[in-house]
Amino acid sequence: MHPRRPEGFDGLGYRGSGREEPGPGARPFGGAAEASHWVTTPPDIPGSRNLHWGEKTPPYAAGTPLGAAGLNEEPSLGAGGPGAEQLNRFAGFGIGLASLFTENVLAHPCIVLRRQCQVNYHARNYHLTPFTIVNIMYSINKTQGPRALWKGMGSTFIVQGITLGTEGIISEFTPLPRELSHKWNLKQIGGHLLLKGLTHVIAMPFYSASLIETVQSEIIRDNPGILDCVKEGIGRVVGMGVPHSKRLLPLMVLIFPTALHGVLHYVISSIIQKLVLLFLKRESSHSLPTESSTSVQTMLDAYFPELIASFAASLCADVMLYPLETVLHRLHIQGTRTIIDNTDLGYEVLPINTQYEGMRDCINTIKREEGMLGFYKGFGAVVVQYTLHVAVLQLTKIIYSTLLQNVS
Repeated sequence: MHPRRPEGFDGLGYRGSGREEPGPGARPFGGAAEASHWVTTPPDIPGSRNLHWGEKTPPYAAGTPLGAAGLNEEPSLGAGGPGAEQLNRFAGFGIGLASLFTENVLAHPCIVLRRQCQVNYHARNYHLTPFTIVNIMYSINKTQGPRALWKGMGSTFIVQGITLGTEGIISEFTPLPRELSHKWNLKQIGGHLLLKGLTHVIAMPFYSASLIETVQSEIIRDNPGILDCVKEGIGRVVGMGVPHSKRLLPLMVLIFPTALHGVLHYVISSIIQKLVLLFLKRESSHSLPTESSTSVQTMLDAYFPELIASFAASLCADVMLYPLETVLHRLHIQGTRTIIDNTDLGYEVLPINTQYEGMRDCINTIKREEGMLGFYKGFGAVVVQYTLHVAVLQLTKIIYSTLLQNVS
């Protein structure tokens, strides 16, 4: 129940904003001039630091260290006339949009297969490699049509919107900080993580409804409305709506694993993103600009480090927390009378009839009946998803470089 892109490592890195003022005793980070070079963005939006009109991402390869006097000047991200300048204006938007499209649209079939494999305790084929995942994707597409691989995509956007809105509302009416200042302390970190946990808990019933939409077999389900996710989530809270079996776990049992997964994913992705950005910044600082350095490379170095860091952060968090995500999805789906596709054959359907009593019982049962690899069912879909993401980013980089060279 987390966005697949970290939130600009809030709390572990500085994010400038014209709307924020340093508190008492806080040290300004490079002054007002530097703040104009940093982009303030809403959290959880992939590539969001490059999506805001007229704002600039700090050029890591510009050769000017952060905090130096050179930051008072506009970064020269390329020459070559009005064509290059106009292309530069849309560069960040285009690159960020490509990343956004890949993560939330193009990779959705991988998410569908990944979740179906995770909750399928019947499966004998664990689909640990991308080759078997591609094969089962082809089989499902052949028997049910392409619609079967894109089911539930609208509900995933709704859950992300609910998560963002809930976090914003809670931070406005409580002292819990949505972002942390550069000089943070343990109390601020605790409040910040508490905000993340509360956000995931409030969005939890809607996440359950979205999960059902993404794993429910297309063969037996009706066409869901765009707001069915919201209706089912509210019905889950008040105890009304679609009838469930007695094996349905109470929401109170789901609070701890849901909040734990969401907070851990945020912490891991934030740390990884910060470390990767520091590494990229250090590498770029060694190569000072020369007369032979091209404007193309300078502009690419300005826009791509954050996308690379966000990609690495999301990948590491997904891989490290994959076993916990498997347990979480099985707990959420239990007792909902969901019918899923047979991921061994690509046709036929299977019922979900698990009887886990809670998180600990689910872990012990998977370990006993399916082995340790049972926690990694469908892992090949993660490989396909991030391979696809790398390919799209690389293609975007090639196209952007070609366009810049043509207008220079």
